[in-house]
Amino acid sequence: MSSRTFFAAAHVVADPDDNNKVDWDSTLAFRRHLWRLGFGVAEAMDTAQRGMGLDWTTAAELIRRSAAEACGEGGVIAAGAGTDQLTGEVVKLDQVIDAYTEQLAVVEAAGAQPILMASRHMAALAQDADDYREVYGRLLSQLWDKAILHWLGPMFDPALTGYWGSEDLDEATETLLSVIEANADRIDGVKISLLDAKREIALRRRLPAGVRCYTGDDFNYPRLIAGDEHGHSDALLGVFDPLAVVAKQALDRLDAGDTEGFLARLEPTVPLARHVFEAPTRYYKTGVVFLAWLAGHQDHFSMIGGLETARSREHLLRCYELAAELDLFADPELAASRAALL
Repeated sequence: MSSRTFFAAAHVVADPDDNNKVDWDSTLAFRRHLWRLGFGVAEAMDTAQRGMGLDWTTAAELIRRSAAEACGEGGVIAAGAGTDQLTGEVVKLDQVIDAYTEQLAVVEAAGAQPILMASRHMAALAQDADDYREVYGRLLSQLWDKAILHWLGPMFDPALTGYWGSEDLDEATETLLSVIEANADRIDGVKISLLDAKREIALRRRLPAGVRCYTGDDFNYPRLIAGDEHGHSDALLGVFDPLAVVAKQALDRLDAGDTEGFLARLEPTVPLARHVFEAPTRYYKTGVVFLAWLAGHQDHFSMIGGLETARSREHLLRCYELAAELDLFADPELAASRAALL
């Protein structure tokens, strides 16, 4: 897959005997599956339950193990750095900067490309756009490698409402662009997760040369990736976790110059993606892990912190039906038998 840069944000597999722990063997095996299909792995992101069951101590271990595995597989890996190790009262932006710095050091020492995740603490403390320009400027100035910025909308995490200094998305966009323009030589790209295709297209057309737009739009990804006469989006998507095999087939067509064939293969996956990511969107991880279980990538349907209960039986069965219509399962009988257990 050479025409675009693609990352799949990967889920973690819980230990079946203790859902507060990670099943490392199954978790790393799934990452090998993604690398062998040609995807980069976006590690320790919200798909891996960052902020929803996966604490920083475990996330740091996940980053180290996954990066070591990537080295052995020749796989591409980027990893999320945030501020989720902070506890108690956080009253100064310097505390936010120190927390980011600690996590960025772990990511870079492991050999992964850094992703500056949106921070709940930053959203709570920042007074205006200048605070974002100051904090991100200081963080980017210390990195060895170019970073990916991440704008995660409040539909994914309500605590991120008003990120970039304003609830007005036009104003927030201007702040984000000012951060990128001031630090373009230190930024690989920006991941946009707002579920708003028109806004993403408008933003990507204004990015400095050499700065990628990574779509995080799990509702509109086929056309955003296909692009238009002015450019295209690359991708960093949670939905590529369950859709990896089909997405690989589609992307191979795009590499061959067959844009219509790419869309014909990928657009039929959108109803499943929209169902998995339906409101409340932050619980999409439950559908992702459910589909991984049906596909045989893990032996049980349990999640860190018991998040498997976050979606209804009816929601999950509809996930199965839509996935089966796409011939998503290498072993349809296994998938059907496991779905029947619900």
